[in-house]
Amino acid sequence: MNVIIIGGGGFIGQKAAQSLANQGMLRGKPIDSLTLADIAEPNSVNAPFPVKTTTCDITDRAAVDALISADTDVIFHFAAVVSSHAEAEFEVGMQVNLYGTLNILERCRVLGTCPVFVFTSSLAVFGGEVPDPITDHTIPNPQTSYGMQKAVGELLLNDYSRKGYVDGRGFRLPTISVRPGKPNRAASSFMSSIIREPLNGEPAICPVDDSQEHFYLSPRRCVENLIKGAELRADDLGQQRCMTLPGQRLSIRQMIDALTAVAGPEPAKLITWEEQPDIANIVRGWRYDYRFDKALALGLQADKSFEENVRYYIEDDLQHA
Repeated sequence: MNVIIIGGGGFIGQKAAQSLANQGMLRGKPIDSLTLADIAEPNSVNAPFPVKTTTCDITDRAAVDALISADTDVIFHFAAVVSSHAEAEFEVGMQVNLYGTLNILERCRVLGTCPVFVFTSSLAVFGGEVPDPITDHTIPNPQTSYGMQKAVGELLLNDYSRKGYVDGRGFRLPTISVRPGKPNRAASSFMSSIIREPLNGEPAICPVDDSQEHFYLSPRRCVENLIKGAELRADDLGQQRCMTLPGQRLSIRQMIDALTAVAGPEPAKLITWEEQPDIANIVRGWRYDYRFDKALALGLQADKSFEENVRYYIEDDLQHA
């Protein structure tokens, strides 16, 4: 079993790589090799099988062709330009999120080997004038360039799967919190910062009021679901290969209450409230009432409470910060 993680330098890619290394198996077979590829060379992971790290710019078709060979069995495609970045720099978002994804799919089509293809999409594919709740059958109506690019990726994934070029499965990620590292250019970045920074003894700014609701999943549960997703049978996926991962609908206040329940009252004192209209306007346009029956039926899971999210960050990442 030969596996490639594209976007292997990101935090989800790194966590997925370590999880695969720990289990040593995928789709019922031993993993023979793992390749981590990203725009900058990723860190390696300790594994009982060979791990290769390499650079790959997915906007360069020749680089993609060199990365993916006929003996590739499973591809995890996590590489992306995130929401605010894609909105501010339209061409960059198009090149990476749309044409980069197409380059990978086209390489698989030309090879003719039909690898399993795991694609991370986004809740940003939804929006506009569609009724709540958002269900497995809601028509995507993205209101950002990032959402549009991910929606096109979903359509491509379905069609390339229908044609037998890949065995695709796409998962719309809830906002991942608590994510490790530093803030990025995603509009949702503060939804980790307001928990992560106080746990590290640092101040954090919340740009929306505490009644704002959103839809969340922890990194640990996200990676578990993505690996389970790679192992699903094609026949169980049906004609729509993309679905929303399970998550929790929570307000900012509920998140902070969970932080206090786990870590005591001191971390929350480091949070200040300072509305940032550009972020607040984007966040208020997001939907948060989702149903994810298909994913649940396939055995994928949400966190039981946001206290779990906080504990997972403390266990998995705080000690390494």
